[in-house]
Amino acid sequence: MGKKLVKPGLLETAKMAVPPEGSEFIAHIATLNTLVCRTFVFKTLLFLSMQPSKLDQTLGLEIQRRRIEKRWSQEYLAEVTGLHRTYISQLERGLKSPSVRVLSHITNALDITMGEFLRVVEELLSADGKRD
Repeated sequence: MGKKLVKPGLLETAKMAVPPEGSEFIAHIATLNTLVCRTFVFKTLLFLSMQPSKLDQTLGLEIQRRRIEKRWSQEYLAEVTGLHRTYISQLERGLKSPSVRVLSHITNALDITMGEFLRVVEELLSADGKRD
């Protein structure tokens, strides 16, 4: 015989009479509803704030392109720059923004000036903006 899809007692709970307006139960439901709504809004705002910016994505993709062009692994780039491999990964995915110092270490390792690197990134961003 198949499993029951409804937990025992759930139907009985669902059939309970709704307490009259103004009762303590209704006040608790209103408080719970407020908390759920606030939690949803907070989590949504947090999710949106964690989305990578177009600049961070473009910087990361250019770092990745140049690393792959040299046939380097993330581990190797991390080793020559003194950074952690997971940080390199986060940069390449646009999840982190590199500081000027970090970008300097990366561009030096990739044998390109920071100015040249940023010029390419700026061109990519401009080209992308024209497509929108």
